[in-house]
Amino acid sequence: SYGEGGGQILRTALALSAIQGKPFTIHHIRSKRKNTGLQAQHLEAVGALAKITKAQTEGVKFGSQNITFFPQKIFSGDYQFEVKTAGSIILLLQAIFLPLCLARRSSRVTLVGGTHVPWSPPFHYFSEVLLPTLEPMGISVDATLEKWGFYPQGGGRIQLNIKPAQALKPINLNDRGSLKKIRGLSVISNLPRHVADRQKEQALKRIQRELKIDAEIAIQYDAPSNGQGSFLFLLAEYEKTVAGFSSLGAKGKPAEKIADEAVDDLKDYLSSEGCIDPHLADQLVPFMALTKRNSSFTTTQMTDHLLTNFWVINHFLQVQVEKQGEIGKTGRVDFIHAAY
Repeated sequence: SYGEGGGQILRTALALSAIQGKPFTIHHIRSKRKNTGLQAQHLEAVGALAKITKAQTEGVKFGSQNITFFPQKIFSGDYQFEVKTAGSIILLLQAIFLPLCLARRSSRVTLVGGTHVPWSPPFHYFSEVLLPTLEPMGISVDATLEKWGFYPQGGGRIQLNIKPAQALKPINLNDRGSLKKIRGLSVISNLPRHVADRQKEQALKRIQRELKIDAEIAIQYDAPSNGQGSFLFLLAEYEKTVAGFSSLGAKGKPAEKIADEAVDDLKDYLSSEGCIDPHLADQLVPFMALTKRNSSFTTTQMTDHLLTNFWVINHFLQVQVEKQGEIGKTGRVDFIHAAY
């Protein structure tokens, strides 16, 4: 294990192992964390990819710090995976999504679990930021949110139709272009309507007052879910990129604070240099590393997570990664492919 030593290494390794048909062993998984070893969500990621690749595995049990994964090949098909409790189905997706995009045939995937939960990207980040960014690379996916899954009940459901990408086309995300618009969504489930109204009003008030920009925020009062929840999502659309910011409700957390968190993140991005945010950078790295020609991006912040991803990629792919910029500062990353 290396750097962050967490689930990120495992998810990236699983995806690349499946694509390259290359077995791997990881030692000391999450050895620096309080709950060492594989947790439920990691076991589900390994299990899902083992099913998709008919893999043999060793050491896949709760708390294990060492696992070995022997994939056969990627089998497209109709899959359903459930993440127990309110574990994030978007984190599970990070392991299985790229391999299924590069399978020979289309796949249909149903995922059940947490769609909008703490410590992981919400479904809307996946659908409104990651997917549009991947489209020019040749990735074609229909993603539908059928039911919301908030913490602690979970039970959300998303449906994906993934068409195969023959080869990934290179992209360069170095310049945002000019800001076109800011739009958003204020959502509640099984809560009073005024919560959604206040989230929207506070966000609009601050965006207009502090950024001197008009924004449009839609409201959804009755998001179907098993529990209670609230959510605010803001999307900044530029000529050449998109960026997403969100915040989740919690017991005793005022609607205004939910709005403030998302607006603060939006403001930080608007006032920073670099094209994409660190979360998008993390998720794009394996895709860019697999293109046959050079790709690049600039990011608002270089992170340990990003460096960890490069470390994993070096174990599976022959691609030169050139990095500029210090941790915590803006940076640039170039993927140089030997043939060009």
